[in-house]
Formats: sequence, structure tokens, C-alpha cells
Amino acid sequence: MTTVTTRLHIVPSGDALGADVLGIDVNQALDADTQQQLRQAWSEHLVLRFRGQRDVSLDALAAFSRHFGDLDKAPISATTMGDDFRWQHPEITVISNVKVDGKPVGGLGDGESVWHSDMTYNERPPKGSCLYAVEIPPAGGNTQFANMYRAYETLPVELKRAAGGLICIHDASHNSAGELRRGYAEVTDPRQTVGARHPVVRTHPVTGKPCLFLGRRRNAYLVGLPLDESESLLDALWAHAAQAEFVWTQVWRLGDMIMWDNRCTMHRRDAFDPATRRLLVRTQISGEPVTGLAQ
Repeated sequence: MTTVTTRLHIVPSGDALGADVLGIDVNQALDADTQQQLRQAWSEHLVLRFRGQRDVSLDALAAFSRHFGDLDKAPISATTMGDDFRWQHPEITVISNVKVDGKPVGGLGDGESVWHSDMTYNERPPKGSCLYAVEIPPAGGNTQFANMYRAYETLPVELKRAAGGLICIHDASHNSAGELRRGYAEVTDPRQTVGARHPVVRTHPVTGKPCLFLGRRRNAYLVGLPLDESESLLDALWAHAAQAEFVWTQVWRLGDMIMWDNRCTMHRRDAFDPATRRLLVRTQISGEPVTGLAQ
């Protein structure tokens, strides 16, 4: 793989987060200066988009992602996958509604995916992901991202004060499409939720800035509170965090690659016509322990 030095051109979206990166070929290795430019842009804009990336192989996507850290293994799917050999890569997750011989080659199907941050039910959720579009439908399947720095900064005073001392249990049993993961039982009482415990307000390990860290709404529970108080506080935090003013929408084009910071954003996906095909491949960049506000 050829190593290239590029002076990047960064074009902000104009919304609460997101920017286009011009001058990068994901198939090529990056020198140290280019990597540093990308890290700075990522830190400033939280979500980076690389358009027109043609014929990116799974190995190239993984190699590009490793510029920013070690990679996690692909998570366990809720669905039994087919044996299509093209998608067998230990560090690549396939997100698709495509089926081969009646079996899906990827996960999350064609329905809506609710607001979430990835894998927060783990003690060390991924720091970020790179997601590349191999096939996209003619309409729908768009991805929205929300800025959790802004969400925290604009919290009402009393809610900000309460959130700063809260610990949340993040449910491990369901994915963002609402599917029960293999090996887990249904949870009907959020107080019985199984998953990692994280502060509701985390300190970003690179910027040092506080941001909301909510994971997923389903089955979340705030440790030590009566259930009705936990539900009420979580509802208020989620209603605030998902406001349109914090959001940027990615309308997918073939060859798009999106890189987002999982520590300070949430994302969701629109549903799309199940008669159409959508296939994307994703890496997850290994993260750090989640730390709360400095005391």
C-alpha cells in the first residue's frame, strides 16, 4: 500500500457537527502528518465524510481505521448470517438487508435504527467507527448524527446539575434495531438490566470536554433511583439530546465513507424499502474506559 502525504481540505457541514474531507483516498496509507490533520479535523467536527471512495476493500478499510487505533472484533449479531465468503473478516461488521440463499449477509435489516451510541454496554465502548457504502437504496436509509457536547452545554441548569452525578446501566440485550441479541433474555424491568455502568456525563479523553453519554434509551436505568425517577430523568435527557439543533444528516451516496466519534455523538438510521438493497461495512476503533466529570 502506497503512503501519501496530503494537505487536506475540510468543508464543515454548517450544522452542529460534520465535515467533508477532500483529498483523501481511503485505499492508500497515510503518513504521520496527514493522520494528525485528520485527528484534528475529527476532534473539531466529530463526524467526517469522505466522498467518492471507489472499490474500497475490507482490508483497506481496516488499514485506514487502524491509523486511529486498534480495532475491535465484529460484535455478535442478533441474526444467523449466511456463508457468503466475501464478508468474512474478523474486524468488519456488515450492515445490510441483503440475503443470499435466504440468509442475511449482514445485520440491522431495513427498519429504523433508534438513537444510540455503539456498544456502550461494554466497559470500553469503541472510540469511533468507519462506515463505507457498498450498495445503497434509491431512497431512505439516511443516517443522522447528534452532537453530545452541544446537548450537555445547553442542558437546563437543574438537569445539568442532576446529570453530573448519575450512573447509568446500559442494556446489552438488544441492538439499535430492537432485536434481541443471541444469548440474552428479555428484560422487562430496567432495574434488572444487564450491561456496563457509565457516567451520564463523560469527559472526552482527547478534548477534556464534558458531553452526554446516553447509549440507548431502551432498558436504561439510573443506579440508585426509584424506577419512576429514573424513567423521568432519562426521558428528559433524551428529549433534550435528540433535538434537531444538535443534528446533521448523512444522505448516502455510493462510495461514501463516514468516520464518527462514538464518545461524543449519537446516531440513528431511517427505514427504507425492504425490496431495495443496502449494504455497508463498518470497523470499530477500540476505546478507553469511560470517565466522568472531574470531582
